[in-house]
Amino acid sequence: MNRRRFLSTSVAALSTRYLAFDAVSQTAHGSSSLDPSLGTKAVASLEKGLAYLKISQRAEGFWSTADYPGLTSLVIQAFAGAPDGKHRGSSTIREGLKFIRKSAKPDGGIYNKGLSNYNTSIAVSTLILAGDQSDKELIEAGRKFLIGAQRKNSSPSSNDGGFGYEAGGSGNQSRPDLDNTVFTLEAFALYREANRRAETPGQADLNWKAAIEFISRCQNLKETNPESWASDEPAEKGGFTYTPRGDDKGTHSYGTMTYAGLLSLIYADVKKNDPRVQAAVDWLSRHYTLEENPGQGQQGLYYYYFVMAKGLAAAGIDTLSTADGKAVNWRDKLTKKLLSLQKPDGSWSNETGRWMEKDPVLVTSYVVLALNYLCKRT
Repeated sequence: MNRRRFLSTSVAALSTRYLAFDAVSQTAHGSSSLDPSLGTKAVASLEKGLAYLKISQRAEGFWSTADYPGLTSLVIQAFAGAPDGKHRGSSTIREGLKFIRKSAKPDGGIYNKGLSNYNTSIAVSTLILAGDQSDKELIEAGRKFLIGAQRKNSSPSSNDGGFGYEAGGSGNQSRPDLDNTVFTLEAFALYREANRRAETPGQADLNWKAAIEFISRCQNLKETNPESWASDEPAEKGGFTYTPRGDDKGTHSYGTMTYAGLLSLIYADVKKNDPRVQAAVDWLSRHYTLEENPGQGQQGLYYYYFVMAKGLAAAGIDTLSTADGKAVNWRDKLTKKLLSLQKPDGSWSNETGRWMEKDPVLVTSYVVLALNYLCKRT
């Protein structure tokens, strides 16, 4: 099999044939790393988590359920991004990739039971990172599928440029949201960077301008968001909501979506000094906490930890200035928090089950991915 070395996910790096993905012209992992003793503990913790995931893999190659290959893709990324590359080329990854390939559909999507856009976007990112030349046709077909999923001529027009769980149809599953948008933009950013580094021409791309406009319509920032609900009140300014029209929490800013918004801007090559980026980082600084997902309580807590590590690493941020003026070494704080929550069997899970966070496979994948970012050396 023609396999290039498999590196860590998203903004971290591509295969060894490519240089590090330097999003927003910043260092992908910032300029500092964990304290050595804490780093050693973090590596031991993530390896224990990977051991749990290894024994949780089904004989058919997937994890938890065959319905959602995106979940299996996240687990593969967790193994592939581990420090020192000790799991690259393992049978665990090989069998997982076989399952993803078998989930490809004639329309180009990679899914089994619905949530076609969500699963395809994460699977395409994983195949790009795997760097196997035999996956080229699957990647191109998946990209074409995702391009077709970008909303246009919507009613309301505020949905234009975004992506939902489903690539087509109507109802909430196809309604564009920031969470599905960030996963989709990640796939395209990885593809763009892979072709740039390999000096090969890319194929037709999505409408990045429309995507940026959609992202902007999800942010509480009157300067750049034309939606009437956008607020510059101190509690809201700079934060992001789930959709341009809010969600069940209304139009209030909250933690996971603000990190998703920051990452989306990074993937879209929006610059560091852009007011949208600056306002997002300001909101995240003022609302920094590890005790809850700000605005959602315990709901989505582990996804919050995951996107925190991913987003701040991508933005090259070493410290956050909190509302009381303190400078926080978020890497050390987050690492210690994650280690304190690990269960004896190596897994993590959330007692609050919304967004599938009672599933220890999904949550353990989130945490191992976060620890992978935290353990990176610059």
